[in-house]
Amino acid sequence: MQFLVNVIDTGQAAAAGRTDSATAAEYEAVGALNERLQADGHILFAGGLTAPQDAVVVDARGESPTVSDGSLFGGDEYIAGFWVLDLPDVETARAVATEASVACNRTIELRALQG
Repeated sequence: MQFLVNVIDTGQAAAAGRTDSATAAEYEAVGALNERLQADGHILFAGGLTAPQDAVVVDARGESPTVSDGSLFGGDEYIAGFWVLDLPDVETARAVATEASVACNRTIELRALQG
């Protein structure tokens, strides 16, 4: 089964006066988790995302496209990074999501990919 594992940031870096979302300890913990997941053949893709203010929203459903700067969603929560993982079952995915939450010190959203 394939899963999308989203790292949800709540703007805690900005509140702490940092521009980078993660602390050095969090980077180290996530790096160790990534190494293990890679060694086990579970990572299909992973990456961090730029800040929401760097986003661009495009809606081309009408006669002419609408393009706007900034995130589609308001509020302090945003997806700061993600993994696409290939895991044997939902129980394993929940365990990995728990590990990711500890490593990132963030809330994790776990979703199965369709198909």
